[in-house]
Amino acid sequence: MLNTKDLPETLALFPLPGALLLPRSKLPLHIFEPRYLTMLEDCLKTGARMIGMIQPRAVPAGEAQRLHSIGCAGRVTSFSETEDGRYMITLTGVSRFRLIGALRHGEQPYRVGQVDWAGFQRDLRLPESDPQMDRPEFLELLRRYFEASSLSTEWSDLKEAEDELLINALSMLCPFSPEERQALLEAPSLTTRRETLVALMEFALCGSGGSLGETMQ
Repeated sequence: MLNTKDLPETLALFPLPGALLLPRSKLPLHIFEPRYLTMLEDCLKTGARMIGMIQPRAVPAGEAQRLHSIGCAGRVTSFSETEDGRYMITLTGVSRFRLIGALRHGEQPYRVGQVDWAGFQRDLRLPESDPQMDRPEFLELLRRYFEASSLSTEWSDLKEAEDELLINALSMLCPFSPEERQALLEAPSLTTRRETLVALMEFALCGSGGSLGETMQ
């Protein structure tokens, strides 16, 4: 099992609005922008093969991009190249991190950040459970949320999923705003993430979420 001493002090950063990666979860990505193709090629040359997923902060038009202080590192666990040079990759979440100090660019066309792993030791342990969750009540709320938002899923899979898989998959796949996804990322425990998820679904059901018109596979 990894510990924080095994993790790199710097990470290539991939700022992607609305993309949420959580520890032990998988995030498929389509890489096509030249600087991020370079980032991926550099990443694959390293033993860690890690990329730091991090969300940009909302700033007024014309201002320089700023990043949230907390992101999640993922290991490239699969990749395939298309005929026109793009990549389809899968990142598997390893641990959250805190972005510290100044970003350094060096010769790379992409951002590299100094990171601190302190405070996220639970991310490197075994999957979490949520003993306080009332699963029937949670699934009923989820059913109402999906119905109101025109979403669909395989309910049998959700009913049988382990706590962490269920809560993290919903956090990553439901159509929340970037700031809401950031709140889910920063939740200190699985129970807190589930409570945040419940609050977001209840808020949407009060009429503030709108009709999302998407389908979850």
